[in-house]
Amino acid sequence: MTLSTLDWVIVVGFLLLTLAIGVAVSRRAGKNTDEFFLSGRTMPWWLLGMSMVATTFSTDTPNLVTDIVRQNGVAGNWSWWAFLLTGMLTVFVYAKLWRRSGVMTDIEFYELRYSGKSAAFLRGFRALYLGLVFNVMAMSGVCLAAMKIGEVMFGMGSLQTILIASIVTVIFSSLGGFRGVVLTDCVLFVTALIGATAAAYYALGHESVGGLAGLVSNDSLQHSFKILPDASNKALFVEALVIPLSVQWWASWYPGAEPGGGGYIAQRMLAAKSAKHAVGATLFFNVAHYALRPWPWIIVALCSMMVFPLDSPSERVAAESALKSAPLNAQVKDWANDPALVSPEVRQQIETLKIKARGLSTLRKAYQDVNFDKFGHDLAYPAMLTTLPSGWLGIVVASLVAAYMSTISTHLNWGASYAVHDFYKRFARPEATEKEQVWAGRAFTVLLMVLSAALALALTNAKQLFDIIIMFGAGTGLVFLLRWFWWRINAWTEIAGMVASGLTSLAVTFGSVNGETLGDTFGIWKFPFVVAATTVVWLLVTWLTPTTEMAVLKNFYAKTHPGGPGWQPVIEALSEDSDGLPQGSAGLGAGIVCMLLGCVMVYSALFASGFWLYGRYTWAAGSTLVVVLAGMAIAALWQSMSIEGDEMV
Repeated sequence: MTLSTLDWVIVVGFLLLTLAIGVAVSRRAGKNTDEFFLSGRTMPWWLLGMSMVATTFSTDTPNLVTDIVRQNGVAGNWSWWAFLLTGMLTVFVYAKLWRRSGVMTDIEFYELRYSGKSAAFLRGFRALYLGLVFNVMAMSGVCLAAMKIGEVMFGMGSLQTILIASIVTVIFSSLGGFRGVVLTDCVLFVTALIGATAAAYYALGHESVGGLAGLVSNDSLQHSFKILPDASNKALFVEALVIPLSVQWWASWYPGAEPGGGGYIAQRMLAAKSAKHAVGATLFFNVAHYALRPWPWIIVALCSMMVFPLDSPSERVAAESALKSAPLNAQVKDWANDPALVSPEVRQQIETLKIKARGLSTLRKAYQDVNFDKFGHDLAYPAMLTTLPSGWLGIVVASLVAAYMSTISTHLNWGASYAVHDFYKRFARPEATEKEQVWAGRAFTVLLMVLSAALALALTNAKQLFDIIIMFGAGTGLVFLLRWFWWRINAWTEIAGMVASGLTSLAVTFGSVNGETLGDTFGIWKFPFVVAATTVVWLLVTWLTPTTEMAVLKNFYAKTHPGGPGWQPVIEALSEDSDGLPQGSAGLGAGIVCMLLGCVMVYSALFASGFWLYGRYTWAAGSTLVVVLAGMAIAALWQSMSIEGDEMV
């Protein structure tokens, strides 16, 4: 596909604008670490909210949604829609607590909440574990999506694509710091939203689709339109709906949806000018992320199933059976061990059968030059963009670049803040000056980009990485929720949970019994198993290890005022001090009620959008009414949540 002169003007103009923003704020960003990583804690709610939305609007997200919809229908998206519960809990309970804490990063929180060498170790280890390992994994998924888009739309190699995509991002991220990232995110947010909407509009206009009416009336897609999984498909119903809503949302750590808030979401809450602005930012984010953005991606994914139909179930079963046949199965194992052991003819036969078993024959026929190890359902999204007209193509390409840059720039600045503030300054060079720390942050920015690009070259598809991250953090989420409300949680609790989750996940993923992997043995219950095993371990360790020093607990409670019955020993100790307890209500009860109302409001908005598109107007009107009523109830309870700070303006 070739970009016209108009397309190139749009794309290059967009890149120059982002660079100009980075250069314009570079001097202010370089003053000190507070400016470089938190922009002086002066950001308003609407700017931070748009930045959160832009950050999670990455190039891999529409690819992931397409992958899910093509395999499990619209209902499959509950694997990430379920995270709204923890998002709303962050809005109405945790956002104000993070802002009150006054820390620079959520990793610094460990030495505010816990005491002793274990707290120091946890801070240093998590700075590298999250800032480097998990952060690089998350960024590699975004880089992988960029590679696929470059290969499908422009025929560029993976290395060529990632070099072009990364250079501008690294430059403006290292120059402009957090302020540059947030200001640029506003431009990226608008561009990405316009591009996604345009992509959906032209996907509906494809001759194989026949508009929205043609899409909705297609008989072969009726099972894919369902917003809730069909209970008759027990495996999908449990895996896509029951487990995410009952366990996954509170038990798993995932970037952008951390239980209790964390990562780059916490970074933005900490950068807010007040607690109310922190709450407003996270509310804006969750409404836009779950109610506003999914449907353009879903529409493109559904249209792709008409343009690039899946192989029939019988054809897929036949292909799987052929791969499992004795002679070919031996060749498949040889290929996995050493591709050189298999002849080109047999390799081609295996590739063809694997493609058919995954239902990808039509898509593969259209894109035979794409590397086999990068071929998956997620390729259907960039494939649907190749027919866009001149001008709109430039806008959509710019939106994809925007999605890539917003996510990567945030992860780079966030990861660098951990590496510098919580490791380099805290442990390696305590005497480092502010200027030295800013330059160290810029150096870590480049390093993170290089590592992410290298890992992306080894990955296959977006869903693969999503599953790895979800599984590897299973069981730790409850610790992140309870540490604010139960005094007995200590540093060893988090260390035990992290180690147990990692080891159990590795055992389930790679361990085997009698030639069958443990993951296959547990099936859809492998995630709950990891959660249960991890929870048992950290609970035992919590009761067997010493408590956090009472002086540290008293300081933490007095500073953040979380409330709840889990702090009773600390409250009794504080009541005996001359300063006494923090004044006023903690607003915990009202916050939990608003969290539930917020979930009702956003899910109803999500359903209403789908029902309006499907032409089910009675259900659409009813869902819209629920949105209005839930919003009014939240507004009525707003003052009861005890959120200090200036009014949102």
